[in-house]
Amino acid sequence: MPDTPRPDLFADQAADWDDRPIPAQISAGVFSALTRAVELTPDLRVLDFGAGTGLIATQIAPRVARVLAVDVSAAMLEKLATKEVDGRLEVRCQNLLEAPLGESVDLIVSAMALHHVRDTKALFAAFFDHLNPGGRVSLADLDAEDGDFHPPGMDGVFHDGFDRDALAAIALGAGFVEPQFVTALQVHKEDKAYPVFLMTAAKPS
Repeated sequence: MPDTPRPDLFADQAADWDDRPIPAQISAGVFSALTRAVELTPDLRVLDFGAGTGLIATQIAPRVARVLAVDVSAAMLEKLATKEVDGRLEVRCQNLLEAPLGESVDLIVSAMALHHVRDTKALFAAFFDHLNPGGRVSLADLDAEDGDFHPPGMDGVFHDGFDRDALAAIALGAGFVEPQFVTALQVHKEDKAYPVFLMTAAKPS
């Protein structure tokens, strides 16, 4: 029997995603932190994991050789595909844990997608496998919080943020070296501040 297709959890949000203040705030803060942590050079091949509508990918693309924008939401990627980025960006609607890309990159970036993946250890192993030797990850997500950042019962949220030490241990266990964290920004919702970290780590050369 064929697998039942998974619902697109972002199908109803894609149309106005770019107009929402919180995604815009997060993408600006994460991109700023990313450019301080990683040098974006014209020879880099980059994978944006959980690319969504491309709020990060479209800022990276003009600075590098190529961006592979990967997401499981066809609706979000359809919105991204309407944006002009000089042919340097390619969208891939697939689940990396189930269907690897079959090619390697120099840098993997991600903004607010880790908490949507149940098996964090498997995800970091997949990241490691997709990187060239000496490549790096630069990943942003919420610091551990008490579960009220997202609406109660929201589908597809498997982690209420991450403890930095625990995430560093997962990265080390996958083979990465030198995991480092900075606070990229704080998101303010209903009089509460939620820190967003940026973690960088390297695959040994």
